[in-house]
Amino acid sequence: MMRGTFANIRIRNKITPQIEGGVTRHFPSGEVMSIYEAAMRYKAEGRGCVVFAGKEYGTGSSRDWAAKGAKLLGVRAVIAESFERIHRSNLVGMGVLPLQFMADGWQRLNLNGDEIVTIRDLDGIAPRRQLMVELYRPTDGKIARFPVRCRIDTATELDYFQNGGVLNFVLRNLARPAA
Repeated sequence: MMRGTFANIRIRNKITPQIEGGVTRHFPSGEVMSIYEAAMRYKAEGRGCVVFAGKEYGTGSSRDWAAKGAKLLGVRAVIAESFERIHRSNLVGMGVLPLQFMADGWQRLNLNGDEIVTIRDLDGIAPRRQLMVELYRPTDGKIARFPVRCRIDTATELDYFQNGGVLNFVLRNLARPAA
């Protein structure tokens, strides 16, 4: 599942625009490798990942599979222009935070892949709340900030997310002593 996530032969990663398929560049090494290999390296380094995406992120026939794969690869958040409805819900169910650009999408950010992403105001997270994303670019020391909409849409989804996904939520409820 992990190797198959983001492995479509037609996928276009803007970090490696000259190569079609599930390939990316690892930062800070600069090595080009499969997305799976890079994700495993980031996990070993203790670093989570954020996916930046365009419109209708998650459209396709294997939406639940894709959400599970993203979680297993260490994706902690997806920041997209819009989400396919069911995939957005599946991300929340896996404990991955869906965030939606409020203005322009990822193109205006001039991303190169080495940015350090910080999502502010997570302590007060609430359904559809506005949050602030901060990008720090180590190569030039610049910081960019932009607002996003939290696409956890209901109180139940918030419970799932805060428990690390629906499975953890259910297990914790089952393990709770009877009142």
